[in-house]
Amino acid sequence: MQLIGMLDSPYVRRVAIALHYYNLAFEHQSLSVFRNVDEFSKINPLIKAPTLVCDNGEVLMDSTLILAYLQKLVGSKLSLMPESIEDYQKALRLIGLGLNACDKSVQIYYERDMRPKDRQHQPWLTRVASQLKTAYELIEAHVQSANGWLIEDRLTHADIAVCVAWQFTHHMIPGVIQLNHYPSLSQLSLQAEAARAFMQFPLAPGWQAQA
Repeated sequence: MQLIGMLDSPYVRRVAIALHYYNLAFEHQSLSVFRNVDEFSKINPLIKAPTLVCDNGEVLMDSTLILAYLQKLVGSKLSLMPESIEDYQKALRLIGLGLNACDKSVQIYYERDMRPKDRQHQPWLTRVASQLKTAYELIEAHVQSANGWLIEDRLTHADIAVCVAWQFTHHMIPGVIQLNHYPSLSQLSLQAEAARAFMQFPLAPGWQAQA
């Protein structure tokens, strides 16, 4: 298999981390959707990261769909999701919050750092920043009542999505979210970043986790 996309994308990074936990062999091609358009388009004409090239040559995209495929490959014995329906439901909610935080961080980055200042729409930025903060407030409340990891006593896709989102936000849009307002989430993130799979696929070369 081949995973296409840069690790500074939280969507690519969550797939890479899961691939490591699943013990699935893969090659990572760090192609940018901006700087490597021609090369990327030959693999996936939609130029979407992450892209997964399966062993039979089939091309998949969208991190959640890719992870569903990987789970099917490894079976239930290596699941990164809880078994009980109640915990499964909690995991889905937390994954949704983490992905929402990723989406809002991307929107803020594009609006603030890539759009000319005279064309930026402050009401939109304010609204998106509020949605981002709300997502992290809801996650923080859950982390405060958790024991070790978000659900059960082991790492799940919920932890991966939330922790990858947390570091991405502080890397791409520093200062928008105050670290000291979310102490439990910040500590959970450091715990995750110390795990081998997270260390194996850092957000960027020489990057240090924020706490």
